[in-house]
Amino acid sequence: MALRKKIVNKKLEQRINRKERIRKKVHGTSECPRMSVFKSLKHLYVQVIDDVQGKTLASVSTLTKEHRSTFDKLTTKQHPELIGQLIAKACKEKNISQVVFDRNGYPYHGKIETIAKTARENGIIF
Repeated sequence: MALRKKIVNKKLEQRINRKERIRKKVHGTSECPRMSVFKSLKHLYVQVIDDVQGKTLASVSTLTKEHRSTFDKLTTKQHPELIGQLIAKACKEKNISQVVFDRNGYPYHGKIETIAKTARENGIIF
């Protein structure tokens, strides 16, 4: 485990501890990359990462230029569904059918669960 400064915010520190515990077990390869989800207070970000080469293979966020106008029309409750659809489409374009899901320390419910379910429904295998 890397040495890091003590974080003042207790919830953030707990999430980072969970994230480190998850990342010890979850590792993406070129055949089965890692799908990492990050959420801020306003936006959602999803990346498909090959950890062996250290490259991002596909990424989608609510700030993506091509889809920003679409996200502006939707409510924040509808954003995870569209993110899941878009990341599945981006993975299919790159011939990625199977990924390892990295929830990044967040609990598996709400927006994180919706992104995962929608990606599964659109053909991505976890």
